[in-house]
Amino acid sequence: MGNHIKKELILEGLDCANCATKIESQVVLIEGVASAYMNFITKTLSMEIIDKDKLDDILKQTKAIINKLEPHVNVSDKSISKIEKKVLLLMGLSCGNCASKIERELNNISGVKSVVVDFATKKLVIEANSSYELVRIIEEANVIIKRIEPDVKIIDKENTVEGHEKKKVIKEQGNSIELTMLIIGSILFTIALVYKFSFKVEVLLYTISYLLVGGKVLLKAGRNILRGQIFDENFLMGIATFGAFAIGEFPEGVAVMLFYRVGEFFQNLAVNRSRKSIAALMDIRPDYANVKIDDNIKKVSPEEVKVGDIIIVKPGEKIPLDGTVVEGSSMVDASALTGESIPREVEIGNQVLSGSINKNGLIVIEVTKEFGESTVSKILDLVENANSRKAPTENFITKFARYYTPAVVAIAALLAVIPPLFINGATFSQWLYRALVFLVISCPCALVVSIPLGFFGGVGGASRSGVLVKGSNYLEALNNVETVVFDKTGTLTKGVFKVTEIKTIGEVDQSTLLEYAAFAESYSNHPIAISILKAYEKEINRDLIESYEEISGHGIKVEVKGKEILAGNTKLMQKEQITFNESEEVGTIVHIAVNRSYLGYIVISDEVKEDSVRAIKLLKNLGIKKIVMLTGDRKSVGEKVAKQLDLDEVYADLLPHEKVERLELLDNEKTAKGKLVFVGDGINDAPVLARADIGIAMGGLGSDAAIEAADVVIMTDEPSKIYTGIKIAKRTKKIVWQNIIFSLGVKLIFLVLGALGYATMWEAVFADVGVTIIAVLNAMRAMKIE
Repeated sequence: MGNHIKKELILEGLDCANCATKIESQVVLIEGVASAYMNFITKTLSMEIIDKDKLDDILKQTKAIINKLEPHVNVSDKSISKIEKKVLLLMGLSCGNCASKIERELNNISGVKSVVVDFATKKLVIEANSSYELVRIIEEANVIIKRIEPDVKIIDKENTVEGHEKKKVIKEQGNSIELTMLIIGSILFTIALVYKFSFKVEVLLYTISYLLVGGKVLLKAGRNILRGQIFDENFLMGIATFGAFAIGEFPEGVAVMLFYRVGEFFQNLAVNRSRKSIAALMDIRPDYANVKIDDNIKKVSPEEVKVGDIIIVKPGEKIPLDGTVVEGSSMVDASALTGESIPREVEIGNQVLSGSINKNGLIVIEVTKEFGESTVSKILDLVENANSRKAPTENFITKFARYYTPAVVAIAALLAVIPPLFINGATFSQWLYRALVFLVISCPCALVVSIPLGFFGGVGGASRSGVLVKGSNYLEALNNVETVVFDKTGTLTKGVFKVTEIKTIGEVDQSTLLEYAAFAESYSNHPIAISILKAYEKEINRDLIESYEEISGHGIKVEVKGKEILAGNTKLMQKEQITFNESEEVGTIVHIAVNRSYLGYIVISDEVKEDSVRAIKLLKNLGIKKIVMLTGDRKSVGEKVAKQLDLDEVYADLLPHEKVERLELLDNEKTAKGKLVFVGDGINDAPVLARADIGIAMGGLGSDAAIEAADVVIMTDEPSKIYTGIKIAKRTKKIVWQNIIFSLGVKLIFLVLGALGYATMWEAVFADVGVTIIAVLNAMRAMKIE
């Protein structure tokens, strides 16, 4: 790849698809541009530039082309984002309910574009429309966070990692004084419970024990009441245990507070363990890079390495940046990126991905992407930010928790007051106790903690299996897939085309016909064009090409040395009114005409992937109702592949816009809750990927366009990974709903038992804290790969 570099420009205001095609076809003709792709959906122009020294001149020419074709379009570098974003870490955030409150209040700040608090990673992501607004928003956010959770430390994520030598691991250590008070309080409680003292001594021991054990809870409750934050677990525990003391149930009041604090400790332990497990799951970030400078090797942070730099990777080290091997050979383990268990061999000229592990040999790599644009960086960014797109179940639980606690508190108040007034023999203390049991049970922590952890674990587990899911909303949507629509080339077939026959008409020989085809295809990056150029095996002198026009869905028209060459499908021949010979051969047929005279055709064949047959079988076993293939190839080729794979339907001879139209018709056939998935290579299929309910890009690591256009990225070329993704989605949903049913079921049972007087506060605390611990431990199963 040499000094090739990638550049991306945003074309704001581009609303003409035809103009986008013109921009792409003209930019690719600029000297020094190896390839150009215009993604109309994301308005992104991606260019591969041969020589970085000519970058400024190429960008100037590119902007001139865009301004000429579309004068109103505003061109900006993709790295300059209009939306300002800040990521903060909320260290010490252990309350899921409080995380929901913080997110809700921060979203009400003026100027905020979006705020997401990810309880699973303790991350707060704030987006604003300008850097000026962002500074003000962060100041207001600090005040709100400190009001809701005063003990939380707010840390700028950018300051936590500054190169491999300055990397700091932030550890949350338990407060030894707090632990000591808890132990002393427990001892005093045990003494008061075991030994018989006078009433006054017992009360004194229980009171001191209660204050030592629950002092922190009472202080938090008091502070929150002053700030208007009444309905939280601290307030509920304070009221419940105060009430127990008021009716003379001293041992129970202390025991409940003690059980609550011990349960809280184990809950935090379980949550932190699950966070560490998820972090370990995605431990693919390289710590350093060995940069070769003259004859010396310097160890630096991956962020400091530039495109074109030479790096050395020793056996056992992680490959820090994407690049091309220029020296040496080795076996590379990419299992953390792609889920492939078998290491692959790399040698000079091969591409390597950052985050892979070099197994045995020393390799020298020329860097092709900066760290921010590298594979490992994109994967980490996608996985870490997946929870910013919340699943409908998560949103429901957040709303539910908001109303659930106040409702239970209101019922508890009615339970304490109304029965003593209307039931003969009922005492106020008896019904107050039942109301207090109600209060202890009402905290929704089990749900607001375990549900986000479950989805986060599912996304993390999927990524380790080679399936990148961009949000927990897409992970949940994969549960309802009814229709799967495949593109053919590069998705179900290998996309490795080979010229298998050259058929000439008249006096022209095969080599001349191939030469005409090679000139026509010299600017195209399509697999068919590449196969023709490979078969030609000679250098193309592009200076001889006087004009070049790509006719979408038809083929190419070029003028070379005064001759007009047409190369394309039957539609091109019909459009140009050329008399040609129809061919019944299986494969892609490229017809060639020179100066309006038909000279023959070239047959190009593609192979079905070995994994495709297995993938279709697995999807049918999952109960997918309809599996369809869309292709721009001929009907005979499409039908042959469809028969080989046992597909339900096939639609061939489709132009790009016709694929979208066909997809919309298929979309109308599914049920209201059903989802339609489109699987393509992510480059030519961007409009269809964007139109589907869930767009899945195959082999997405090599394509920036794929990562942008798709909702799910399969990091290998295996269609069977779609089955893997759906299975993980179903498993995650099962675990999430286990937690919802278990948490609400246990709470409901204890609420009824508490109201009827059968449940004590001891059981109530189990229904709160115990259930949370069990739910969190269950949520951790979502990250395991089966």
